[in-house]
Amino acid sequence: MTGEPEFNKAQGARYAYVTLVTNRDYVLGATALLRSLRRARSDADLVVLQTPGVDDEDLAALKTFEPRLGRCERLPTSDAFNERHERGRLHKAAPFSKGGKPVFHTPLDNFVKLRLWQLVEYERVVFIDADALVLQNCDRLFEFPEFCAAPNVYEGLADFHRLNSGVFTARPSETTFEQMLSRLDKPDVFWRRTDQTFLENYFPDWQGLPVFYNMLQYVWFNLPELWSWEQIHILHYQYEKPWQAGHEKADRLRPLIDLWQAFATGDGIPADTTRLKGPSEWAEQQAS
Repeated sequence: MTGEPEFNKAQGARYAYVTLVTNRDYVLGATALLRSLRRARSDADLVVLQTPGVDDEDLAALKTFEPRLGRCERLPTSDAFNERHERGRLHKAAPFSKGGKPVFHTPLDNFVKLRLWQLVEYERVVFIDADALVLQNCDRLFEFPEFCAAPNVYEGLADFHRLNSGVFTARPSETTFEQMLSRLDKPDVFWRRTDQTFLENYFPDWQGLPVFYNMLQYVWFNLPELWSWEQIHILHYQYEKPWQAGHEKADRLRPLIDLWQAFATGDGIPADTTRLKGPSEWAEQQAS
């Protein structure tokens, strides 16, 4: 199919971690993510999908981590679909009231994640958003069934009925991809949370990963009793990004931002993240 990923080098392992970069900001995120994956000592391939908004020279910082780089297009959706899911219209119909999306956020790019099902050279893949860090080896996720994702937990129990597509498991299949496209773009359809609402609809019996495989950063201050560095495998910086200087929640998220900066630069990465201070300990230290 036109627009499917085209790679720069031959395939490697049977399994792959896949991320998506749609602009230069997410290249920053992918730098930290790939460094964290290499430190987690996975045997899986690392795959970076890039959309036309990212040039090859933008990806120079990633090459030290030896990922497979794959160019791909947005999905071939209709003009009417694109208009309904355009940033301004979608955010008006489904406003983000809990946190701030960065100015570079383009909702239509979210649907590119469905191209994971076109990566048929792999038996199984795990998608991880570029604004995340892998803190412990996650290779056991390749043995999980299709489709698994963690719940969108960052405020309370009501969050558990919705998935967050920042991390999910998939088994590539062109047949599945074609079926997804046929269901995605129907007259007047509106996916309120873009790819997340679609995936909930396509996989109504989606299986929940432990929240520790996609720990959302707001848990740090909204649900501190749920935070456990010993168990967190993947930390996800939803809403405001850690490379955004001085965003309104930066002071409350300072330890998490500092951790991301360490992975982004390679300088000062903790030898053991399971021993970091939790929310209560950090608050006590600040108060003393």
